[in-house]
Amino acid sequence: MTDALKRLSDEGVAIWLDDLSRKRITSGNLAELMDQSHVVGVTTNPSIFQKAIAGGDGYEQQLTDLAARKLTVDEALRMITTADVRDAADVLRPLYDASGGQDGRVSIEVDPRLAHNTAATIAEAKQLAWLVDRPNTLIKIPATKAGLPAITEVIGRGISVNVTLIFSLERYREVMDAYLAGLEKARAAGLDLSLIRSVASFFVSRVDTEIDKRLEKLGSDEAKALKGKAAVANARLAYQAYEEVFSSDRWQALEREGAHKQRPLWASTGVKDPAYPDTLYVTELVAPGIVNTMPEATLDAVADHGEVTGDTIRGTYEQSQGELDAIGALGISYDDVVQLLEDEGVEKFAVSWNELLGSTEAELKRLAPKEA
Repeated sequence: MTDALKRLSDEGVAIWLDDLSRKRITSGNLAELMDQSHVVGVTTNPSIFQKAIAGGDGYEQQLTDLAARKLTVDEALRMITTADVRDAADVLRPLYDASGGQDGRVSIEVDPRLAHNTAATIAEAKQLAWLVDRPNTLIKIPATKAGLPAITEVIGRGISVNVTLIFSLERYREVMDAYLAGLEKARAAGLDLSLIRSVASFFVSRVDTEIDKRLEKLGSDEAKALKGKAAVANARLAYQAYEEVFSSDRWQALEREGAHKQRPLWASTGVKDPAYPDTLYVTELVAPGIVNTMPEATLDAVADHGEVTGDTIRGTYEQSQGELDAIGALGISYDDVVQLLEDEGVEKFAVSWNELLGSTEAELKRLAPKEA
């Protein structure tokens, strides 16, 4: 084992785990990862909860109690997921306190079926913040067009947010703008800006998956030479945008009032193509002030053989833009790819949530007390 994870942390990358289950909390595994693997945060999503609850380990007693109370399946599912997030937040609380609120964070997502409904997303975000009731929670809101005004409103109410499902550079700039507008709203309401935190989850691997498929279809040597380039280039250019926005006069006025930068978070960092190094979306995306949320397999791979060589983002912007331009010159539309990925991302999470509702409903029926 190398100490690549420590080197990553020393370079200013916050390592978060992209997974959560009740067993991981109760077994002490989460605390162990904090202690031994430099993990300082946790992210969840509907797919992660679907896998955890379908696995069933540790949920039966709560499901039995919920069945006895005859809660609806939607209510029951929220009780289960918020309980896991609350408990994980308590495990991570020492890191939250030690980092002044920067890390030690746990994220929980609004119902993905609300992704195109601004008012319902705001209402759900407020409800989740109230239900979990931990200062180190981040409420995940998708970066859809309907999600943008919800981000501003929720931040404006002093609720910390993890903006998720960002694929495009244009949308990422809109997300940062929504965050700044939210901070301005919070300032106007007299809230303490120093208590508000946010990360912007910029998805990585799926960009390569979609663009590589299109490059492979073209089949030329020029196309094949560009495989595996798009995702890293896209994320690096996102960091360039982050540097621009968070050095602006508009930002500096908020910073003087105690506001914190919205950190870029690399999401979907597990490599999908076995031809690529399994640490690709970690070691090639190192720079100060970012978060990398990794599935456990990626975390283990970095710990085992990751080569952390310092900042691998700054100084690459011209090359990165050149790679995306070369892909565009072959007739592959960047705008088409990122919109497709956003639509698919929302749909996948909604499918996982519906599957989760179905399996939870089946368990509630199985465990329901028999009528006398």
